Amino acid sequence: MTDRRLTHVDESGAARMVDVSAKEVSARQAVASGKVLVSAEVVAALRGEGVPKGDALAVARIAGIMAAKRTPDLVPLCHPISISGVKVDLEVLDDAVSIVATVRTTDRTGVEMEALTSVTVAGLTVIDMVKALDPAAVITDVRVETKDGGKTGHWERG
Repeated sequence: MTDRRLTHVDESGAARMVDVSAKEVSARQAVASGKVLVSAEVVAALRGEGVPKGDALAVARIAGIMAAKRTPDLVPLCHPISISGVKVDLEVLDDAVSIVATVRTTDRTGVEMEALTSVTVAGLTVIDMVKALDPAAVITDVRVETKDGGKTGHWERG
């Protein structure tokens, strides 16, 4: 059975950064996804001439890549790790922009938080780029889809 203790708190309940020095270096990958729900006007603009601020999807893709690399600066107990690759895919759906981020590393800890941060910041960037057309746009369903590597191996959302 897997140990289900919270690893980011010590015996007294104080927050701490987990010591990963004894873990094996291994190839690891995480895939996260999310959506930005948008109006029909935004969908039409993204599929057509674009939004007034410029290429929303390209800017969001770059923002997602940058966010994965900056995760330890944003999430206090995340380890700074060597990011091997980040891929951010955005797709305009009939009522949303779908975002999928894949992050890879060869290190001692996983990249789930980096993938989640990538999706979230890409979503925030989409909102920033379309807010003049749709001030009600909302980020939803941000979640890890799969993770591979490390002691626990493969995990996939059921």
